[in-house]
Amino acid sequence: MEFAISYPARPDAWKDLVVAEDNGFTHCWFYDSQMIYSDVYVCMALAAERTKKIKLATGVAIPSNRIAPVTAHSIATINQLSPGRAILGLGTGFTGRNTMGLPPVPLATVRSYIQQCRTLLRGEELLYREGSRERAIRFLHQRHGYVNLKDPIPIYFAANGPKALELVGELTDGWITTLSDPQSFKKNLAVVEKGAAKAGRTLKNFPNVTLSTGCVLRPGESATSQRVINRVGPFAIVALHALWEQSAVAADLPPLLKDLYARYDTEYAAKLKTPADRRYLEIHEGHLIYLKPGEERYVTEELVRGFSLTGTGEEIIARLKALEAVGLKQVAIQVVGETGREMIEEFSREVIAKY
Repeated sequence: MEFAISYPARPDAWKDLVVAEDNGFTHCWFYDSQMIYSDVYVCMALAAERTKKIKLATGVAIPSNRIAPVTAHSIATINQLSPGRAILGLGTGFTGRNTMGLPPVPLATVRSYIQQCRTLLRGEELLYREGSRERAIRFLHQRHGYVNLKDPIPIYFAANGPKALELVGELTDGWITTLSDPQSFKKNLAVVEKGAAKAGRTLKNFPNVTLSTGCVLRPGESATSQRVINRVGPFAIVALHALWEQSAVAADLPPLLKDLYARYDTEYAAKLKTPADRRYLEIHEGHLIYLKPGEERYVTEELVRGFSLTGTGEEIIARLKALEAVGLKQVAIQVVGETGREMIEEFSREVIAKY
């Protein structure tokens, strides 16, 4: 099992990463969400300059935000700063699209985007289309220190729905998903393998990562203590945001959330001050960073334990071992703000060191 951290992109994220790479963490995934976080590639560049071995990944970049040549150019620049440590994670856009009131990018668009990025990152020529025009393009200065295409840049894709999962197996180098139970993970991995089989690919030790967060409980501490709610509440509440958005991210959410979401929708979301046609702006304020006033009422023990790695060190290890047994390769723990270093050191000491 590999251990990673994930980060709502911030320029000072590198301060936590220099601690993380000395505490057993091998990867960092930076969220790309232009309306609520910092620019993902700026943050990755700062981290690349200040770290030595931790791998740096977009988690995830959204095709509608940048044309494929720009995305390929950006990640190849990060690869120049941190040779062999750059990973391009792509997705259809959950937060990055929802915060603008937009739906996910269609899979057909994603398919073409992955193929364009891969062609350019191999140093090959691409027939690029803009409207009715077609033009041959390629990176012209591949050996002059501007981009690094010599060290391969893997392309991962974030997927939960069946068609997206098949696309992972068909085209990509890795799968990004969200924390689930072993049965759901195994079922979804089988769909990835089905997509690979259709494309004539055989996946062996296929890289994958589940995005989560966590808190190691102290002796006698409740899963709904104020410390736990402050730390994992902003991540856990996103399950209810996903249900509100009717997102594919919510596809595997357990039935136990139905009653909790019904309360959240009627007692909280329906009473927000923002007009209904602009309510997405208020729903996603604080997304993955902090709880808005009133949201803490819906951070129940079931939500905390179901959507984060919260428990004693032994409980967290047991849960990860069960997921590893069905194919999970990497887990990413989100860290935020002032508690980041404490979270990294706590997880390293109580989980990684004892795994």
